[in-house]
Amino acid sequence: MQSTILCSQCDKPESKCGCDRYCCYCQGLENIRLCMDGKYYCPDCREACEIHVADTNEQ
Repeated sequence: MQSTILCSQCDKPESKCGCDRYCCYCQGLENIRLCMDGKYYCPDCREACEIHVADTNEQ
């Protein structure tokens, strides 16, 4: 059973989230994606924190 990861601020999936998107660590603005903990990260911080992008397959 797969659950949808929700934004920690608005409780919506990434495709419906209207929050300002910036990296929660470095405040970067490029290639920001919602990750498994419900926060947004840039590619460099995702790699450094070893966190994965949330699955975008909403059901």
